[in-house]
Amino acid sequence: MEVLVIGAGEMGRWVGSTLTAEFDVAFADRDPDAARAAATSTDGRTVSLATEETFDAVCLAVPISAADEAVFDHAPRAERAVFDVTGVMDAPVTAMREAAADRERLSLHPLFAAANAPGNVAAVRDAPGPVTERVCDTLSAAGNEVFETTPAEHDEAMETVQASAHAAVLAYALAAEDVREEFATPVSESLSSLVETVTGGTPRVYREIQESFPGADRVADAATELASADAETFEQLYRDASTRSDGRDAATEPDSESEDDR
Repeated sequence: MEVLVIGAGEMGRWVGSTLTAEFDVAFADRDPDAARAAATSTDGRTVSLATEETFDAVCLAVPISAADEAVFDHAPRAERAVFDVTGVMDAPVTAMREAAADRERLSLHPLFAAANAPGNVAAVRDAPGPVTERVCDTLSAAGNEVFETTPAEHDEAMETVQASAHAAVLAYALAAEDVREEFATPVSESLSSLVETVTGGTPRVYREIQESFPGADRVADAATELASADAETFEQLYRDASTRSDGRDAATEPDSESEDDR
């Protein structure tokens, strides 16, 4: 069974290398050198973006801004299944429903940089079948935690865990002054580590996240509210932040049964 991966960037190489455990993999990219490098590292092969070959499955691993166009351009090459790892879900799922109405459809979002794999992978099984289930099983066998979501739930969550989080970290980096290392606190050290993580990526990727999901504006509004708060208001905002943090911790903490099951 062969899968064609459209896009030989970081996520394309990750999904291709992971799927080689159960699939033959071919790569296509507008940069032929990138496709060849990905194919060499996974013992796969390359094809032209304009190939007329068909494959058991086609995976779209393209930038968010190119997702819709890529679905319509390349879904016809899929005999059985189409899936994506673009990082947004509502638009690609809608496009796949139109362009691949009679095929299996799956949307995946690995919630980590490829260098940090394995990790959590959000999944929308829009039209499941044996091929897409094999994809999910292969990801799980590689140590990833594949969990169910919906396009709406995923995209709304990305407003917080990506757009807001990245904006807060980058704002700290831009606002912080150089200080001697001896002045570092546990909080500032943690923030500096997060800055290194976020700024170690590709600017275009982070720009597209900000363009795709709202959230940065809420961070800016919250920072303005804190900066202008009087003593009583600040303490109330502090308590509100603490309450929200406790709620998030409780919501994400696994119960003992689920932990044992895994």
